[in-house]
Amino acid sequence: MRWRDVKQHKITHKEEIQEKKPTLPYASYGDKIKAFITDTFLLSMPIFYAVIYLVFGNRESFQNDMLLGWIYILGPLGIAIVLFYFILGQTPGMKAYEIKVIDNKTGEKPTLVLAILRFFFFNIVLFSFIGLFFSFFREDQRGLHDLLSGTSVIKSTK
Repeated sequence: MRWRDVKQHKITHKEEIQEKKPTLPYASYGDKIKAFITDTFLLSMPIFYAVIYLVFGNRESFQNDMLLGWIYILGPLGIAIVLFYFILGQTPGMKAYEIKVIDNKTGEKPTLVLAILRFFFFNIVLFSFIGLFFSFFREDQRGLHDLLSGTSVIKSTK
């Protein structure tokens, strides 16, 4: 937008405001949070139980070597989530709330590299609280992990 175009009334101020509105149907905070909680139970809990009781044998053994236990948990969980992003474009929780992850450049499912980056940056943001509330200050409600990985979470059109 050029100032002289607005000043000479070639473009009105209303048209300028309409151009800045997001064109994608971004997912709401509520849907993203509900999908995350659903995925926590559908994907994470079976892995937690398998690692604690099948790998370590009991809860006390897991508590004695908790760092190794979390590596055993986050490894398969990361692989599962990245594969869901790459193959389907959504996790089971996202499918339940009709949202999906897209690549910002293409508008399609993210590539394998973008899916890995999104999972990596999401864990950094979640566990370090850096940028956790970043999306509240953006009009498109994209989180810091979405900005860094070049992805967006939108409402599914299915």
